[in-house]
Order: sequence, then C-alpha cells, then structure tokens
Amino acid sequence: MTDDAAGNNAVELATELTIAWLSNPNTRAASEDVPAFLRTMHDAVANLSDSGVATPADEPQSDYTPAVSVRKSLASKDHLISLIDGKPYKTLRRHLAGHGLTPDDYRQRYGLKPDYPMVAENYSAARRDMAKKIGLGRKPGARRGEAAEGEGAPAEKAPRGRRKAAAPADA
Repeated sequence: MTDDAAGNNAVELATELTIAWLSNPNTRAASEDVPAFLRTMHDAVANLSDSGVATPADEPQSDYTPAVSVRKSLASKDHLISLIDGKPYKTLRRHLAGHGLTPDDYRQRYGLKPDYPMVAENYSAARRDMAKKIGLGRKPGARRGEAAEGEGAPAEKAPRGRRKAAAPADA
C-alpha cells in the first residue's frame, strides 16, 4: 500500500471513528472539541498503521527465560518455585491456569522432563496422610478393622429401623 493510500485510509478511519463517537447519545461534546478529537483519532490511527510492521513485542516469544533455575525451583520440599515469576507455590496448577497454561504446556515451554512435579513433596505427603486417615482409597465395603487385621468374616450388622420398647420387668 502506498503512503497516500495509507494516509487516505487513516483519514477515513479517523472520520468514521469520530462520527461513531459523536453519534453516541451519551457523548456531550461542544463543536469546538470535534476538530481536536478528530486530530487525536487521526494521530492514533496513523500510529497504528505505521506500526503495521511486526515488532518484537507483538510476536509471541518462542524462547522463554525462566525466572529461576530448574534446580532452584525444586530445592525445597515445602514449595515449588515457579519458573514464570520466581514465587513459591505448594501447587502450580492454579498458578499455571492463571497464565493460560496446562502442566504439559509449562513443561514444554521450559524444556522440563515429563515427571517434573506440580505439587510440593511435603504438601503431597500431608494430603496423602489426610486422605488415608479419612478412609479414601479403600475398596468399597472394606472396614478399617478388616483392612488392618486381614479378617475375612464380615462383622454382624446392627438391626435397622426403630427399636421396640423394652418389656416391663414385672412379667
């Protein structure tokens, strides 16, 4: 596109934007303000059209530099340090989701191994202990006593329903 065509296009676009701004019923503008607004719009459109050449800021980065080294990110058992911002987290999943990444995307972006953890070691152990304590992970129907002692005979079930009234002691 030539400079004249780009200039005409910028003027037309700035004019259309100004007309749209003035046609908004909520816009209250004096007639003296219109030329200044048109000039501002023309300058903005011209700057946008001049920056039509791709700049390094517009291109997505293909090579991401980690905030810390991989070794340092795994240095503590209490937390993982994010390679994105260098802050400690017990689990990285929510942090990654906030940046629009999945764990696989994160590993690929920084060249990490597929077994790179997403949860701190101590946090994972605490969650595992809590789950075992409340009985998660057992097979259905298994009871704590049977699992620990290995007994095969099921315990007697308590009768269901309402209890009958006790018989009088005089009889």
